[in-house]
Amino acid sequence: MSGGHFHVHGPHDHEMEHAAQHSESGSHAGQLAVLTAVLATVGALFGYMAGATQANAGLYKNDAAIKKTEASNRWNYYQAKSSKQNLSELAIELAPEPRKAFYADEIVRYKKEKDEIKTEAEKLEAEAKAWDKKSDEQIHQHHRWAQAMTALQIAIAMAAIALLTKRRPFEYAVYGLGIVGMGLGVLAWQHI
Repeated sequence: MSGGHFHVHGPHDHEMEHAAQHSESGSHAGQLAVLTAVLATVGALFGYMAGATQANAGLYKNDAAIKKTEASNRWNYYQAKSSKQNLSELAIELAPEPRKAFYADEIVRYKKEKDEIKTEAEKLEAEAKAWDKKSDEQIHQHHRWAQAMTALQIAIAMAAIALLTKRRPFEYAVYGLGIVGMGLGVLAWQHI
C-alpha cells in the first residue's frame, strides 16, 4: 500500500508478471502477442484499402458505362444524319433541275455534321476506354489488398495456435505469412 491507496492484483496478474519476468516463453509469448496486434492493425488498414479500391472500381466502371451510352447516342445521331444524306443523294437523282442545288447543299451540310458527330463519338469512346482501364487497375489493386489482408488474417490465426500449442513451426508460419502479407501490401501500394 502506498500513499493511502489500496491496490489489489487479480490472480492472473501475478501469473503474467511471473511468466514475463522468469520465463523466456513468457517474454516470447508477449512478443508474439504484440506482433499479432500489429498484424491486426495493418490488416485493418489493408481491409480499408481493399474496400476503397473496390468502390473506386465500381464508380469508374459506372463512368465508363455512361460514356459508352453517350457515344452510342452520338453514333445513332451519326446514323440518322447518314440516312438524311442518303435521301438527299437520292433526291438529287429524282428532283427537277432547280431543286438539285438545294439537295447538293444538304449533302455537304450532312457530311460536315457527320464529321463533327463522329469526332465527338470517338472522343466519348476513348473516354469510356480510359474509365474501363482505370476500373480494371482498381480491381487489380483491390485483389492485392485483399490478398495481403488474407495473409495477415491467417498469420493472426497461426499466432493464436502458436501461443496455445507453444510449437515453433506455427510461430514460423506467423512470421512467414506476416512477411507475405506485408509484401503483398507493398505491391498493392505500388500498384503492381
